[in-house]
Amino acid sequence: MAVYRPTHIPASEITPHSIYMSRRNFMGAAAASLALAGAGGSALAAPLQATPGAYKLDEKLTPKEAVTSYNNFYEFGTDKSDPSSNSGDFKPTPWSVKVDGLVGKPKEFGLEELMKMPLEDRTYRMRCVEGWSMVIPWIGFPLAALLDQVEPQGSAKYVSFETVVRPSEMPGQKGLFQPLPWPYVEGLRLDEARHPLTILAVGLYGETLPNQNGAPIRLVVPWKYGFKSIKSIVRILLTDKQPETTWKNSNAREYGFYSNVNPAVDHPRWSQATEQRIGEGGFFNTARRPTLPFNGYGDEVASLYAGMDLKANY
Repeated sequence: MAVYRPTHIPASEITPHSIYMSRRNFMGAAAASLALAGAGGSALAAPLQATPGAYKLDEKLTPKEAVTSYNNFYEFGTDKSDPSSNSGDFKPTPWSVKVDGLVGKPKEFGLEELMKMPLEDRTYRMRCVEGWSMVIPWIGFPLAALLDQVEPQGSAKYVSFETVVRPSEMPGQKGLFQPLPWPYVEGLRLDEARHPLTILAVGLYGETLPNQNGAPIRLVVPWKYGFKSIKSIVRILLTDKQPETTWKNSNAREYGFYSNVNPAVDHPRWSQATEQRIGEGGFFNTARRPTLPFNGYGDEVASLYAGMDLKANY
């Protein structure tokens, strides 16, 4: 069956303006209880044991109900409430992640092995390119710890990631007219992937990841826009060439490879200078706060881009 691959994502699917944002925020949060009851991943959530991580924020956490009911995961639909509403049939176990490419010891890691990695509790700001943000307590482990086990070769410069394709369980992957090509793919430079802030998350709020948030394992790169933090990963490939990425392939004018949070670089259709913190000040709150360079992690990551033009390399 042919798959439609658009070169431009309609504004109705990537919502920039505050009125639409406020309406969706309210509807998503108000429906949280019903959505969570219908989502198999949330119903099956189990407590996780993790040690306190080095990265904590003295900021109010976004309510769990908002984190698990208002997000983007186009494999389950393009509306913010679709992931929680439509992910109940998704089966996050059994699971494995293949790690190969330019490595000395390629390996397929079973979920049980991944869950035995030393897990840390880390709280990160997360910023969406659409103009909203959250503060989320993740549970995970440094991606570098996994890469060390496969021994990257000296020629490896980039890391590519791939999401699972299961149309029978992911309704957003069905049909002739689909919003994105599948599988969803993303990529980082190897030094970005090995940075201590970059983690593979297996839980949030002390429990295993719900289906709608990327179960059973996802990437979290807090200084980049949220679409870089690919969900439900099945393959990690080390390569010497810059990887293909889904949003850049779909609309390179609006979504670059680096996708660092940069208030000085506007999206072609809206400003990135401010953001709305979800769950802050009530459902109808439309107050915005200044967007921080690198999402507030500049002290940790700015050196990765020394000498680069971050307007050209957006």
